[in-house]
Amino acid sequence: MTAEGSPDAGPAAPSTVAPSSSPPAAATENSPTSAAAPAPGSRQEKEILVRKTLKKIYDPEIPMNIVDLGLIYGFEWSDDQHLTIKMTMTGPGCPVAGILAEEVKTGAETVPGIQEAKVDVVWEPPWGPEKMSDFAKRQFGYL
Repeated sequence: MTAEGSPDAGPAAPSTVAPSSSPPAAATENSPTSAAAPAPGSRQEKEILVRKTLKKIYDPEIPMNIVDLGLIYGFEWSDDQHLTIKMTMTGPGCPVAGILAEEVKTGAETVPGIQEAKVDVVWEPPWGPEKMSDFAKRQFGYL
């Protein structure tokens, strides 16, 4: 992994979202059949905005954003302004793990209504290509 990267989302407090082949936010954001938009300022809306922000962070060794790579495992809220982002790396020896985690923190803190973000790098469950979005899988020839 390299020096650019960041997060993924889920619903209410405290929320933990398991990674899937298609990030839930993408389906919610782009689906014309979505029931209702999240309430302005809600945790769900903030998570969607965090995911959008994190999609701008790319793993420098793998030309893909960290959300579509499946590196964002979920969010936990201590209150409406303090967010912990659970993320992983493609492997324990990632030389830029600290840099990516800092980019995720900084990116999340640019979202209105988030006063402080923390990043918790986790190794369970281990990352694998099945964690990638369908978009990423197509880009890398898995679909």
